[in-house]
Amino acid sequence: MNIVFDTYQTLALASFVLLLGYFLVKRIRVLQTFNIPEPVVGGFIVAIALTILYKVNGTSFTFEESLKTSMMLVFFSSIGLSANFARLIKGGKPLVIFLFAAGILIVCQNVIGILGTQLLGIDPAYGLLAGSVTLTGGHGTGAAWAETFTKEFNLPAATEIAMACATFGLVFGGVLGGPVSSYLLNRQKQGENPENDDVDDVQEAFEHPTYKRKINARSIIETIAMLSLCLLIGQYLDGLTKGTQMQLPTFVWCLFTGVIIRNSLTNLFKFQVADSAIDVLGSVGLSIFLAIALMSLKLWELVGLAADVLIILAVQVAFMAFFAIYVTYRMMGKDYDAIVLSAGHCGFGLGATPTAVANMQAITSRFGPSHKAFLIVPMVGAFFIDLLNAGILKMFLTSLSPSSKLS
Repeated sequence: MNIVFDTYQTLALASFVLLLGYFLVKRIRVLQTFNIPEPVVGGFIVAIALTILYKVNGTSFTFEESLKTSMMLVFFSSIGLSANFARLIKGGKPLVIFLFAAGILIVCQNVIGILGTQLLGIDPAYGLLAGSVTLTGGHGTGAAWAETFTKEFNLPAATEIAMACATFGLVFGGVLGGPVSSYLLNRQKQGENPENDDVDDVQEAFEHPTYKRKINARSIIETIAMLSLCLLIGQYLDGLTKGTQMQLPTFVWCLFTGVIIRNSLTNLFKFQVADSAIDVLGSVGLSIFLAIALMSLKLWELVGLAADVLIILAVQVAFMAFFAIYVTYRMMGKDYDAIVLSAGHCGFGLGATPTAVANMQAITSRFGPSHKAFLIVPMVGAFFIDLLNAGILKMFLTSLSPSSKLS
């Protein structure tokens, strides 16, 4: 039996998931120690409960996907609206270094995947599916490339394996960032800097999602208007470029639209954008998106993963932790910002950019802001990484299948 939740029911359950996560993280010390994001805690517990229900009597649940997509687009639009050109320029060199580190990880993930398949005696194409296709790429990239794997490598269950691998990565992307950051924070002896609810520093808003902010009805309405415009233009550009060389995910167009709207209003029309309202609505969008994404996980699909692919994924998780601690952290300067960036890298290196931001918020809410991390990770994770991953993947696919006609 499959129970379908409509928009209101999905929103109500997602809100419960978030409240459950907040309640548990506040009261269970180990969750605070390892900086596990609240949506991950609540969402994972509900996903486990729904999996038990499915195993007991075969009942499954389908949630409203359009709400999840809308919340994701709201989040990325808010990232764009929060980015003024002055801050983007500041991100210059560190952004390039972080992108280079992300590129190294993509290559390593695919090498690990292919070597793993050779040692286990299975088709090397499975190694790419358990590599950057689904880990750095996530569900969207996995679904997009699955058809290619089915046609080029004759893998009949490519889509199912891709979705299961991406789900595995999403779960561990949210879980791994906390222990990695905790280890690095202990090494650096970083002291806690608890949130002060009376602080209203817009520069720190995304880093401290529970701060009280000075917002009013007008600033909220103005922000909703800007976010709506980002979604409208982003969706239009997505349809306009679909099937062309300019094709990009919808959320990337929304992010870019937000950057243009923000800087046009600020620099050309001298309009004071309500950063506090943008950050509040952006954080709400992020939290609801993650809650729906995690409570929608069909964990029983992970059990269906071939043992060989599961072994490769386990190695990928261990390597991600190693890479974040010994490569990302060192390349980014071995300071507090580098710790936050390393936790973020665990998020989108295994899961998705919203998971990366949630990982970083779990740290900055306790240890203080990191403007550099919240500038670099969304930009790299939302845009640059998809282009880089696609280019590297095409090289690996060509090497595995010289006759491939991938364009």
